[in-house]
Amino acid sequence: MSDGNEVIIVRRKITHGGHHGGAWKVAYADFVTAMMALFIVLWLMNASKQVQEAVGGYFKDPRGFAKVVGTNKNGAGDYVAMKKEDMQKLKEDLLRSIHRLDPLDKLKSQIEITITQEGLRIELMESAKGTFFELGSATPTPALVELLRVLSEELGKLPNRVSIEGHTDSKPYSGSRTYDNWDLSSDRANEARRMMQGEGIQPGQVSQVRGFADQRLRLPQQPEDPSNRRISLIVQYQVKDDAEEALPGSITKMNSPSGKN
Repeated sequence: MSDGNEVIIVRRKITHGGHHGGAWKVAYADFVTAMMALFIVLWLMNASKQVQEAVGGYFKDPRGFAKVVGTNKNGAGDYVAMKKEDMQKLKEDLLRSIHRLDPLDKLKSQIEITITQEGLRIELMESAKGTFFELGSATPTPALVELLRVLSEELGKLPNRVSIEGHTDSKPYSGSRTYDNWDLSSDRANEARRMMQGEGIQPGQVSQVRGFADQRLRLPQQPEDPSNRRISLIVQYQVKDDAEEALPGSITKMNSPSGKN
């Protein structure tokens, strides 16, 4: 140029930024994961204590707890081993189920549920006229059939073993020289087993069927009181990790002196 000034031309290459179309997918995936975790926490907060323990235990020991939680013939549910600390809740659940069956509490004085060293003991006690069995017989009444149906549906959800006992009072059994209180107590317990296994108790869940005659009186000072005639169901504490291991059932007739219903 005429004035002697040098002209410098700067050429810049314009480039476009990288493709950012996938960033939102990562953020969305994080959001969905967080929402799923929130819903799981909310569900667990409203779940039963047994389910909470089972879920927590599964993440700690998947193999061990996978055997404790599952389903039974009644469908998916809280199939959780009841340990000593859980028996109070089971007792309350059973009482509610019995109350639905007997809203007027006509059987209240003849049903006793207690937590013992063996487990949860359910006593079904007779009246003077016979409430659960016909007098001097192992034939169940409709009241017992309905009651055992309700209990079986509840206990069948558990892997806990159940033992069944038959008891009589100290009155000698009349009507037969070859059939006595030992036979009667054993036959009543075994009849209860048959009914319960037909109504929800799992195969192999019954560990023992025992007849004690009058050797374990409920009221030792009143040996002929009708409440000594009873069927006892014991939901045993779960002590093994493998809740599904089955023991062969047995029918035990204890030896002793005496005789009637």
